[in-house]
Amino acid sequence: MSKQNRSLGDILQEFRQHRLLMQQELHKVIIGQHEVIEQLFAAIFTGGHCLLEGVPGLAKTLMVSSLAKILDVGFNRVQFTPDLMPSDITGTNVLEEDQSGRREFRFVQGPIFTNILLADEINRTPPKTQAALLQAMQEREVTIGRKTYDLPEPFFTIATQNPIEQEGTYPLPEAQLDRFMFNIKIDYPTAEEEEEILSVTTRNEKVDINKVLSARAIVNLQKLVSSVAVSDYIVKYVANLVRATRPKDDSAPEFVQKLVDWGAGPRAGQFLINGGKALAAMDGDFSVGIPHIRKIAVPVLRHRISCNFQAQAEGLTNEDIIHRLLEHIPEPNVPKFK
Repeated sequence: MSKQNRSLGDILQEFRQHRLLMQQELHKVIIGQHEVIEQLFAAIFTGGHCLLEGVPGLAKTLMVSSLAKILDVGFNRVQFTPDLMPSDITGTNVLEEDQSGRREFRFVQGPIFTNILLADEINRTPPKTQAALLQAMQEREVTIGRKTYDLPEPFFTIATQNPIEQEGTYPLPEAQLDRFMFNIKIDYPTAEEEEEILSVTTRNEKVDINKVLSARAIVNLQKLVSSVAVSDYIVKYVANLVRATRPKDDSAPEFVQKLVDWGAGPRAGQFLINGGKALAAMDGDFSVGIPHIRKIAVPVLRHRISCNFQAQAEGLTNEDIIHRLLEHIPEPNVPKFK
């Protein structure tokens, strides 16, 4: 192994130690949910946004606020309500008068000007206010009037929503759902985890969480993750997987043509590769492998596939379709050198 490779190996090992330390600090407050935490870390290390779904009481908000505490970055929480206005998130121009009597507009920043924005119960606000996040999530900037303001780096939006409540909610449009790198579903804890939760949380003991990474360190780690190698073999596998989700594509299997209305776009492939890079780096690997893509496929694709009535009649969900696709799509053929 060359000196350069040894150096890269040391860097990846240090990265893995940072990840383990973050996980250790977060588990002081959050019990279980290992896959959810891993996916949150993958989003942070790639600059992606997350949509957390789960029934009430599964510590969605606590998980995000605790994550912000282990990172030395800015954190704002916005409770989305039906009367929330776009300017309540982005900020607004206010008219001020100085001592000389001269009046001028001054921009007052909203809570979106932070590093981690928690959009709590995002589906409880109308589409007009939901759309205020679109430019920020995609371009990392906000336009007010004729002027555009850059958001601080790094910037993440982590939104939560309750999937079982329908009254008084406004489902997110597909265009906004596609901006989220991951759709992470939080499930109930196991019996052992629930007993530990009940034991720990009823002692009324204060837990101290130590900060692990600064904003600059996160940006540097994002650059490291982006440099993880991705072979043409992986790119071809990802392309085949994404194209197979589209019912009108020639490569789509018969069950997709029968059960799916529309599939994932190219952004899904980008997020699959970036998510695979994050998982590889967190494992200390030099390059992305097929197992990394398979592991991240469900949270990347579950909100980018629309099942039809036939699938619902058969009791199949988006996740069932994705698992069947992962079994159906073969690994690409690698040309052999003669």
